[in-house]
Amino acid sequence: MKKTFKCEVDCANCAAKMEEAVKKIEGVVNARVNFMTQKFVLEAADDIFDDVFEKAVKACKKVEPDCEIEGA
Repeated sequence: MKKTFKCEVDCANCAAKMEEAVKKIEGVVNARVNFMTQKFVLEAADDIFDDVFEKAVKACKKVEPDCEIEGA
C-alpha cells in the first residue's frame, strides 16, 4: 500500500533526515518527504501499514518535533 499525506516540515534538511529515519523502520518499502510540496509518501505492506505509519510519525517527530503529518 502506498499513501500520500500532507506534511508540514520547516526545511529541506529536516525533510531529508526524516526520510532517512523512516526508511530504517522495519516494514517500510519506500518513503519520501518532500519539503517543496509538503508531502510525505509512505509505502508498506497492507497488513502492517497502520503500525508502520505510526512508527514513521514518531520517527519524524524525533527529527523535528514541530512537524505535522495530516492523518496522524
